[in-house]
Amino acid sequence: MSSFKAFKFLKSILLAIYTITFISFPHISTANELQTTNISHILFGMAGSLKTWSNRSHYSELWWKPNVTRGFVWMDETPLGMWPETFPPYKVSADTSRFKYTSWYGSRSAVRITRIVKESFELGLENVRWFVMGDDDTVFFTDNLVTVLAKYDHNQMYYIGGNSESVEQDVIYSYSTAFGGGGFAISYPLAAELVRILDGCIDRYAILYGGDQKIQACISEIGVPITREFGFHQVDIRGNIYGFLAAHPVAPLVSLHHVDYLKSIFPNLTRIDSFRKLFMAYEMDPSRILQQSFCYDFQRKWSVSVSWGYTVQLYPSLLTVKQLETAFLTFQTWGSLSNGPFTFNTRPMSSDSDMSPVVYFLDRVERLGEGNTTTTYRRYTPSLAVQFVNVSAFNFSPALWRKAPRRECCEVINGLDGMKNEVHVKIRSCGPFESVTPNYDNNVEGESDFFNPTPATTP
Repeated sequence: MSSFKAFKFLKSILLAIYTITFISFPHISTANELQTTNISHILFGMAGSLKTWSNRSHYSELWWKPNVTRGFVWMDETPLGMWPETFPPYKVSADTSRFKYTSWYGSRSAVRITRIVKESFELGLENVRWFVMGDDDTVFFTDNLVTVLAKYDHNQMYYIGGNSESVEQDVIYSYSTAFGGGGFAISYPLAAELVRILDGCIDRYAILYGGDQKIQACISEIGVPITREFGFHQVDIRGNIYGFLAAHPVAPLVSLHHVDYLKSIFPNLTRIDSFRKLFMAYEMDPSRILQQSFCYDFQRKWSVSVSWGYTVQLYPSLLTVKQLETAFLTFQTWGSLSNGPFTFNTRPMSSDSDMSPVVYFLDRVERLGEGNTTTTYRRYTPSLAVQFVNVSAFNFSPALWRKAPRRECCEVINGLDGMKNEVHVKIRSCGPFESVTPNYDNNVEGESDFFNPTPATTP
């Protein structure tokens, strides 16, 4: 091959690469590609309506940051009056009357909601790596959302989210579906493929009830499966979700949904004020929120479970980690209002005093120096002595979520001679070869009686 022909061949290859990269995917810029994924690379699309927005807008205000977060709430009609700057900006969805919808128990609004990803894509906004869909009653924890999405190559086709917590919902709507209320993320390359087939696909799946079902069916035609992340929560459970939140999986908290259908997550507060309180702790240490740690006081024969930023459970007996990590059944399934089954294990609230914890709820959170926090939890259930539990911890680095997940360890750092109305707990990284439950064979004082404890000191 002559040098001239070789030059022309190389030129054609470079032109093809340029065309594929910058014409097929105009959102990409060289400078942008060098950055780690951050909040500016995410475009939110929330499904809203005039009927629901007035009662749900304050949930979006919890997490939406004007001039930081990007996206829109997609309405069925033009809102009347002023639109506050604290709200996400809105757009009105296009007319969908030409599409088929044959689900006898559903609503045609599902078609409009299905097309939000398409209408968002067609805005042509720059430097978008991920399209994140949710509802107007979805509460996102955006720092943790960024942490999760940054693990993945946004130039590949990804469909990321979570299932329902109620098995009955997963059976009906498919385990392959990323449930929309919990939020799901679609990478730009997958969105580019999806919008090409979406309108025809909507008619092919006219029988399906929900927008998230239709999205999954269309993505399935492209051949992309769901990538499950355990921090996306559809919250298809009703009643008091205390047990669910107090036993969060070892994963960053990304979202909570169905807030209006739940009891307040803190006693003596309204729903919205209780979430404001949770956000007070979240903003101090986003990666640590709701992360559970266990430790023991063998002298007093206590077990302690900390769900950071929310609650502490203090048991007057020594329980196994397997018991402590299992959620209390304080809620019911979404559809049948029954006690299960769920996609995680539960345990009943026991009438046995040794198996029932003294419950403490977050009272305040303070920053002590650079990267260190103290959270204080006040007693809620009756107890004779201990009124507060103070928990100290270093900030949880988001980089730790890029490693194999591991629950952190903790220790009770004051002895019997300490203040009787307070307990102090320190959360820390586990050391080499350290297990959360001590080695029973070491015959350290108190350990040999782990499964048959003598009467404990009453907290």
